[in-house]
Amino acid sequence: MITAVILTGCSSTPVRPAPEADAIVVQDAWVKAADHGMTAAFGRLSNSSAADVRIISATTTASNRVELHEVVPVGGTMTMRPKDGGIVVPAHAEVELTPGGDHLMLMELTGPLVAGTDIEMVATLEDGSTFPIAAQVRDFSGADEHYQPGAHD
Repeated sequence: MITAVILTGCSSTPVRPAPEADAIVVQDAWVKAADHGMTAAFGRLSNSSAADVRIISATTTASNRVELHEVVPVGGTMTMRPKDGGIVVPAHAEVELTPGGDHLMLMELTGPLVAGTDIEMVATLEDGSTFPIAAQVRDFSGADEHYQPGAHD
């Protein structure tokens, strides 16, 4: 009987870490209005955890494909391209997704995105957890980047 009590006391359910998505807060998310083709999503992401969190993908019904992009200087021109390794939100810090910087690129829009409406996206983190992004569609004249498709294909 004592053996059974000892074995029971030693066998416990392993504690699983919280999903990384629990640590992410999204603020001021918005998408550039567009009639067709492609557009971009921006906003501020906060990470309340003690570990870096990496966004590896995103989806939305507003487009057939979402890519994680960065804007970098190439030959004296600011060039937009897919971002290798995803977008990292450092521990206890914020990351701004901005025009002319890191952003989510909505490719092959499924319909016009009209200023004043909202869209929903879902971002996936490296641990497989997800978080929603509700973004307002806004008019924006845009930065002057050049798109480098397939830069990392």
